[in-house]
Amino acid sequence: MSAARPRDGRGAGVSVGRPSEGLGAAASVDGPGDSMWQSSPPGSLYDYVKVASFSIGPDGLVDQWSLRAETIFGIPAERALGMDPIAAFVTPDLRERGQRKMAEILDGREWTGVIPVRMPDAEGTEGLAEVYVMPTTTEDGERAAVCIVVDVRTLRSIETDVAASQSIFGQSPFAFLLIDTDMRVRRANQRFASTFGGAPDEHRGRGVHDYLPPSEAERVSATLRRVLETGESITDMNVTGFVPGSDERRHWSINLYRVHSGTGRPIGIAWLGTDVTARRAAAREAAAARRNLALLNDAGARIGNSLDLETTARELLDVVVPGFCDLATVDLYQGLLVGDETPPGLADGSAELRRVAFASAVSDAPFVGGPAPVALGAVHHYPFNSPCADALRMARPQHIPAEDGGLIQSTLAVPMVAHDTVVGLVQFSRTKGSEPFGERDRALAMELASRAAVCIDNARLYRREHERALILQRSLLPPGDPEASGLDIACRYLPGNAATEVGGDWFDVIELPGHRTALVVGDVMGRGLRAAVAMGELRTAVRTLALLDLEPAEVLSALDEIARGLGTQGGIQQASRTAARQPRDKDLSEVYLATCVYVVYDSVTRRCTFANAGHLPPVLVEPGESALMLDVPPGMPLGVGGEPFEEVEVDLPEGALLALYTDGLVESRDHPLDEGLQAFVGALTDPSQPLEDVCDHVLNTLDTHHGEDDIALLMARVQGLPADSVGDWTLAREPRSVGRAREYARGQLQAWDLEPLVDTTELLVSELVTNALRYGEGEIRLRLLLDRTLVCEVWDAGLVQPRRRRARDTDEGGRGLQLVGLLSAAWGSRRTPRGKTVWFELPLPDGESGLTDPAEALLSLF
Repeated sequence: MSAARPRDGRGAGVSVGRPSEGLGAAASVDGPGDSMWQSSPPGSLYDYVKVASFSIGPDGLVDQWSLRAETIFGIPAERALGMDPIAAFVTPDLRERGQRKMAEILDGREWTGVIPVRMPDAEGTEGLAEVYVMPTTTEDGERAAVCIVVDVRTLRSIETDVAASQSIFGQSPFAFLLIDTDMRVRRANQRFASTFGGAPDEHRGRGVHDYLPPSEAERVSATLRRVLETGESITDMNVTGFVPGSDERRHWSINLYRVHSGTGRPIGIAWLGTDVTARRAAAREAAAARRNLALLNDAGARIGNSLDLETTARELLDVVVPGFCDLATVDLYQGLLVGDETPPGLADGSAELRRVAFASAVSDAPFVGGPAPVALGAVHHYPFNSPCADALRMARPQHIPAEDGGLIQSTLAVPMVAHDTVVGLVQFSRTKGSEPFGERDRALAMELASRAAVCIDNARLYRREHERALILQRSLLPPGDPEASGLDIACRYLPGNAATEVGGDWFDVIELPGHRTALVVGDVMGRGLRAAVAMGELRTAVRTLALLDLEPAEVLSALDEIARGLGTQGGIQQASRTAARQPRDKDLSEVYLATCVYVVYDSVTRRCTFANAGHLPPVLVEPGESALMLDVPPGMPLGVGGEPFEEVEVDLPEGALLALYTDGLVESRDHPLDEGLQAFVGALTDPSQPLEDVCDHVLNTLDTHHGEDDIALLMARVQGLPADSVGDWTLAREPRSVGRAREYARGQLQAWDLEPLVDTTELLVSELVTNALRYGEGEIRLRLLLDRTLVCEVWDAGLVQPRRRRARDTDEGGRGLQLVGLLSAAWGSRRTPRGKTVWFELPLPDGESGLTDPAEALLSLF
């Protein structure tokens, strides 16, 4: 090979660029400034792998420098010619070895290897190059060399990309095709071949007409051409066809996108497909299920809104016609309509029925299914051997054959069964041209008939259950006049004039630990059985929450959550999800709403804490003052949700009168609410009278302002605990405080002449103070309260509540709270604004409950 230097210094004898496609190929030059002949379309491998070539003369210096070398190394030929390649490109620590290799090459040895090189640019970038050095001779016979250099990082990147492409194409779980610009399969993966048969290579050169029906193939071909021309991708295109050896129609979801070469030239279309036959079948099933579910939801919302039997039957037909069928009728047993509990002939289906409802979506279409048409409201019965009688007798739906030449093509006779009792029959019919009833329709018809039957049976049972509801409502109110520490209480409950409907008013007096009392008055909005049941549930919930000794605002927040879940099968969470799905203009009569005012009175401090949930404000009468309505934030009614409740604390003087009431006392259709409130406040003119007389005076004065609703009135006069009935001490956090606490307790009980309680009280006080020292925080406060019982309270700043545990026989401790539970009448703990309080209660010596001997209680723990 000649290494003679041409006049331009760039080595015409060195081959650069890509190989030509043949001497006869038409060569093209992109422009006068280009130095590369382009005879193949752009995008070949040589467009990615930049190969630099140069030659080395006998003196070991560069004597030829190609244009590609200028591009890769950034060194023009003027600088490169005469340059020592070892000094220019090899790192300093390898130059000595490089000089030896160069000498060997000039001696006639070839060399190939990978070496680090230093690019002579401003940054001094280091790279990795694969070098091919081939010895040659000049025209004068001197030895020289030709060098070809390739960037190793570029080669490794290409190898990685090719391997990744092969892996993705071959391992894809989807059918993968590469279609060329002639709309022929260029390449197919194994997934595609497993679907349509053969090996992947056997599909080369085929078109879409080889796989799809003609009409579908034309549509897909047009789409392929559009993707190739515009470059617009297609996603989730549905394609229908068949696979070899099967007559089952299959569905595929196809994604198409245009594939380009490295220079951006379109080279084909990528086809990515997946079989969605099962998915489409499931989607059809799901759509049918959604339609049925929507129909059931509609039925649940529209059927049973009244307690009238005929209205409920018409509501059923309003739901099913025309959404489910074209014609429908409802027949109910005549005995049930007239009030008989067990109509004659019920078992064999031959009892008389009355047609209570008929609906048709077809103009002037008569309903068939019996020997003769039955008029609306007519009383009739079905023959013993007819399908309708069989349905009533066996309590199973029956299919009635269509009559030749008639309009009806399919009829279902479905018995209406509620609580194992057949109450009637509903017939669903579809006219010719509609889809006949299937098994899914049969199940849906049974569900619709069953729901309507339950509503009808509920209306029948309402008359009987109403009396029981009245008894239930009365039983949930406190019997007689309740008692409370530090309060004189009187109450009244009067039902409204609507004797046929029960209401939801209630009141309660709940004794709390520490001689405190909770006063509650509430009103469930609406009337009837729902209001009475909701009232009972809320009253029970209030008592449960009060015994947990929660703050008034916390009690109302918990009641709000409970009210939102009343009557919902899935509870509070299901009620929240159901409310989220309902429109905002949903009828509020279907929501349980209630108002409530909750008051906690402390007989030691004579302090009341109020919390209100949409209820009317309490009224306070202080001695020598006029009555006034307390400014308690009203809050939102229970069941609305989302709003916090506020608390208000009021210190009450001795002898003050507090009145809680429901709106039936002050509200009337004939009188505005403000007028009723003013009349109530004006009636409390002499609070010093006995409370029973005050209650009677208020009711007699306001007689013209109530009557349409129930009335609940709760009055309480403050009689605080005397100062000499309270013992209060503060103890330091030191072990000696346990002994001091026993001394304080002993001295106080002796001052109260309660000698029989000294031993038990000392023991229990010692246990509680010891626990406060061991597990609590901050100062310790001991308080003894004497009223109808003796209450001992130990306060500390710790937040951890005490917990009973069962000690083992070998344990030296852990029996303190067990001992408290054995010796006391009651014990517990509650949170305070600055920690917690642990308390126990003992009956007084003259009480009905006797005391447990401390020694026996201690022995029983071992």
